[in-house]
Amino acid sequence: MISQIFSLAFLAQTIRITVPYSLASLGGVYSERGGVVNIALEGIILNGAFCATVGTYYTGSPWFGLLCGIAGGLLVAAIHAVISIHVKADQIISGIALNLFAVGITKFVLQILFQSSSNSPRIAGLPYIKLAFLKDQPDVEHLLGNPLVLLTVLIVIASHFIIFKTRFGLRLRSVGENPEAADTVGISVTLYRYYGVLISGVLAGLAGAWLAFDQHSFTDGMSAGRGYIALAAMIVGKWNPLGAAAACLLFGFAESLQIQLQGGSLPTQFIQMIPYLATIIVLAGFIGKSAAPGADGIPYEKEK
Repeated sequence: MISQIFSLAFLAQTIRITVPYSLASLGGVYSERGGVVNIALEGIILNGAFCATVGTYYTGSPWFGLLCGIAGGLLVAAIHAVISIHVKADQIISGIALNLFAVGITKFVLQILFQSSSNSPRIAGLPYIKLAFLKDQPDVEHLLGNPLVLLTVLIVIASHFIIFKTRFGLRLRSVGENPEAADTVGISVTLYRYYGVLISGVLAGLAGAWLAFDQHSFTDGMSAGRGYIALAAMIVGKWNPLGAAAACLLFGFAESLQIQLQGGSLPTQFIQMIPYLATIIVLAGFIGKSAAPGADGIPYEKEK
């Protein structure tokens, strides 16, 4: 069992599971650093997966499908942004409502397009980069050579730099910590909060596209709680891109371990609990005191 856990195949499986968690969690970092709680990540992932599937199926191009997945995520995020920032409604309620809406609308349109409320026809995945040193392990080569794996690594590194080393990141953090002070020096709180939420839509839409290409189809409810786990990883990572990605890797490892243990002597119910149990344990006891951005979840009312 130990040799299986430390095998290249196990590592590849952990990465496969970690990628959508990481992309969605980074989206949560951008949104909440700007002061908007984005519970809608779950619905954004689901809509992104659906749009990526539809785009790929009707054009035959996974790259066009990838753009459709991003657009689908961006659309849900834009709705959440308008409700949360412009209308100033409760951000938690808005996110939950959009999650429920995404479940319903994807199932409804799935039935119209494919005469099935459970799954779509099979689609092609993104072409992979050939890795000569893995030619004897095609499944691992297909995964590690996937362009989205490299893109995710680059996004993690770039996000840390953008949020903590650029003017844009400083302004985004300022409207999430103290919007009144940011407004006083001429920073548009509304604009930067829109930026944060919309970026989260792009990244979570990418996460959904990954799921669609990884499973080669769309399945009803295929986000399967990943948006909520991504939010937990964001909190474990203390609203830091590198920390959030590390937490996602931990949860990806736990889920891979769950898969590896199936068929063994342990009760199935316990094995299925492992990823969620890991989330609860880490949140409860191993991260210390995490402080969200000062104005996170608080609508900004500009003084007249």
